Amino acid sequence: MARTSQILGPDGRPIERGTLTQTVAAPAVTGVRRPFSGTIATGLTPERLAGILKRATEGSVADYLTLAEEMEERDPHYAAVLGTRKRAVAGVEPIVTPGDDSPRAGEIADFVRRSIVDQPWFNGMVMDLLDALGKGYAVCEILWETGKRWTPSACPWRDPRYFVLDDTRTTLRLAADGEPKGVELPPGKFVVHMPRIKSGLAVRGGLARLVAWSYLFKAFALKDWVAFIEVYGLPLRLGRYGQSATQKDIDTLVAAVAGIGTDAAAVLPEAMRIEFQGISEGRGGAELFQRLAEYLDGQVSKAVLGQTMTTDDGASLSQAQVHRGVQIDVAQADAGDVARPVNRDLVRVAVDLNHGPQDAYPWLSWPITEPEDTAAVTQQLTGLVPLGLRVRADDVRERLGWAAPEDDDEVLGGAATPTDTPPGDPAPAPQRATRAAPQVTDPHDDVDELVDQIDTAAGPATDALIDQVRAVIDHADTIPEVIARLERLYPDMRLDDLADVIGEAMALADLAGRAEVDDV
Repeated sequence: MARTSQILGPDGRPIERGTLTQTVAAPAVTGVRRPFSGTIATGLTPERLAGILKRATEGSVADYLTLAEEMEERDPHYAAVLGTRKRAVAGVEPIVTPGDDSPRAGEIADFVRRSIVDQPWFNGMVMDLLDALGKGYAVCEILWETGKRWTPSACPWRDPRYFVLDDTRTTLRLAADGEPKGVELPPGKFVVHMPRIKSGLAVRGGLARLVAWSYLFKAFALKDWVAFIEVYGLPLRLGRYGQSATQKDIDTLVAAVAGIGTDAAAVLPEAMRIEFQGISEGRGGAELFQRLAEYLDGQVSKAVLGQTMTTDDGASLSQAQVHRGVQIDVAQADAGDVARPVNRDLVRVAVDLNHGPQDAYPWLSWPITEPEDTAAVTQQLTGLVPLGLRVRADDVRERLGWAAPEDDDEVLGGAATPTDTPPGDPAPAPQRATRAAPQVTDPHDDVDELVDQIDTAAGPATDALIDQVRAVIDHADTIPEVIARLERLYPDMRLDDLADVIGEAMALADLAGRAEVDDV
């Protein structure tokens, strides 16, 4: 009998160490966990699909899971968008955050990185767990090996049809011969992922259930489209023979008409001919089937990715940015969903087996963040730095994702250091990126100095406006004429430069005020 440890699994039951080193849910040639199954998608009808979905809700999920797998194999579009959603998380480098700031927590976090995250099987396990996005749940079995430490040696995917739902439809049990309701999963042996795509039962939350009807209607559309092409895709071949033609001549003509579609050549007596006639009745039918298939693909994209911009459509940059934001939200939710079972069923058990129960456990996560808009950062720096805003170079490099150069690195940019300046001569001033305005060296200088800088920066724009008004006054004889000329001039007056200076001044004033408040 296996020795019972005092370490409890995620469900509160004690972990039996003897069971951890055994393979529990491997496929077998005979029994309820066979590695092969029949087909469901072949000959699928609306009536059969409705029955499959109904039985899945009642707990008989085998047919539904088989259909979900076949949908990924038969529909390239569904396979592509579902794979994109999986790789959006699986392709991100995971991080391990210690439970607290103590040295002990740091050592445990290092153990998790070495024994789990850095192992060659880890990324495959994550991809296998994300199979739950389509089917509603996914299970990987942990194969432990023991020596000085308990470490997982592999975590293979187990077919979801090897598991059954309990009477509440919320807990998975391992299918077993002679056990219609299955047996309990041994604690510490499985990572079970049930993503929260929608509220309710896990088996009703899989994307395959949502996409199944679109898949079925698209299959009908493609079948009818192919049949249409067979009838209307080729021109009608019409053979003609004269009144004096013999039966042998007619047989020769029939053979020629039948074979010309593949042979593209025929030999006929001089009195016979073959004509190709287009059929106008089928014109426009192909577009109908294509529009239906494209519409259904769009619905699948919306269901899986939450949008269609990055898969089907192409439009403006602003629209693409909005849709990209939707993708990031979906990926962040998926990353949070898969992190919970990995930490609960794998990380915590590994820590308990090797370091004992902890008050705070390390947390394994997949950081998915919005890409930095480098153009916006550059524009802000170009506008504000010449007006006196001081920024730490390290902060800018971090925002842009650039590393600080080492002493022996070849670099681009920066002010050139003069080497041949005669003694006593002033060194050349560094070049500025925008209008030549005196640069503030201290963000806490007097307000008068800031006003002087703004006045200098606004000088060219203000002078241009004054020159326009002066020209109007010089060419007018009366005040009413001046007013009339100014009214006609106003729509054509260029205020963009002055508006830029005012905007930059307001931003600088706000930043200066914030700096003063921070120092108080």
